[in-house]
Amino acid sequence: MSATPNTDELTRLAFENCIFPVADQRVVREQGPTIYVAADGIALTDNHGVTRLDMMGSHTRANSLGYGNREIATAVFEQMSAVHYIGTTSHFAEPTLRLAGKLAELAPGRLKRSAFTSGGSESVETALKLAKQYQRESGRKPRAYKTISRWNAYHGASMGALSVTDWLAVRDVFEPRVPGHSFIPNPTRYRNPFGMPEDEYAELCATYLEREIQLQGPESVSAFIGEPVMQAHGVQVPPQRYWDRVREICDKYGVLLIVDEVITGFGRTGTWFASEHFGLEPDIMTMAKALSAGYGPIGAVITRDEIADAIPLFRHVHTFAGHASMAAAANTAIHIKQRDGLVEAGKRNGARFGAELTAALGNHRIVGQVRGLGMWWCVDFAADKATKAAFTDDTVVAIVRRMSDHGILASAIGTALEMAPPLIATPEQLAQAVDVCARSVEEVARERGL
Repeated sequence: MSATPNTDELTRLAFENCIFPVADQRVVREQGPTIYVAADGIALTDNHGVTRLDMMGSHTRANSLGYGNREIATAVFEQMSAVHYIGTTSHFAEPTLRLAGKLAELAPGRLKRSAFTSGGSESVETALKLAKQYQRESGRKPRAYKTISRWNAYHGASMGALSVTDWLAVRDVFEPRVPGHSFIPNPTRYRNPFGMPEDEYAELCATYLEREIQLQGPESVSAFIGEPVMQAHGVQVPPQRYWDRVREICDKYGVLLIVDEVITGFGRTGTWFASEHFGLEPDIMTMAKALSAGYGPIGAVITRDEIADAIPLFRHVHTFAGHASMAAAANTAIHIKQRDGLVEAGKRNGARFGAELTAALGNHRIVGQVRGLGMWWCVDFAADKATKAAFTDDTVVAIVRRMSDHGILASAIGTALEMAPPLIATPEQLAQAVDVCARSVEEVARERGL
């Protein structure tokens, strides 16, 4: 494919009329924005005619069914041609109600009642407000306004979600945040701030939650929020015991447990929701991203009857909550995954993908750990394997760029690189990604004398 004729014009429009979120403006100016003009399956073609395999699910991990899915496009077209949008509050269209019923079927345990949003940050905002209002309206904790989350958490960039966030550059500027929030240690793999063995450190993290609740005053703490598998530094899968203890502690002190499944929901980890890996039933659960497989901006919050029924008037609203056309996209995406067995395929292919990554890179001289779950894997790097010291230069970014040069899109995430391919990725495509990853690691390591 030749370069798109309007490449210069598109680049000019980007520089003159767009803001680049969470991107170093200097680097973007030097290298230019990435502009994609065509896609099919998991292949993306940019404005220079270069095609690469997208192993990041459209960078945000939302794209779980690949590009060009006409079944979803047709469902959205048909809904937009009928009742495209009907508003919010007590106004619903048929696909939104069907989606609420489907979420009640798929969600863990007693989670049954949904409120819809336009995306992940809105879902977290909704969950935090729901928890606080429940504590007040139920009479259990009339003054419970505090929330607790974890170091390196990412829950979104709007002000409430930002207040429970400790990851990415979004956290650095907007002080003061919403009052009443505190952070505790997070269970991380491979390296942690105290140099402890992984399981012992996870136990400390759970104990720290109880101590923080006691410190803040149980009567003032409305909720604890956590990603079931954290994204910071790549796919932080905690031990089973961690979530068992967190659930016990929250129950003991009447603190609602909000589990943020915005990234991990709808098959990313090899189950419909990552909570299933831990036998975990949240009090409130957030979702977005792969809810529509990235084909439309939609998110949701789901809770159980007891919490929803305690609130006579939920003081929260979003203009496009439950948008009928986006609900049609979500219903169709879920249907495709169920019909084609794609969550199970993701679990099976993901296990093979992880095994091949581990075999190719697990013993490499600059690789500290390969880890993951389902179709979400990372390679965590070490400048010194004896001390587990991380690289402080651009080595990880350089490896990701080299992978792009060789036709595979991955992403740098702190000390690691990650891949989160669509569930439709074939074993052959995954094997190609492994080969390119191993080749790129070795090339950059050799060039830098590592």
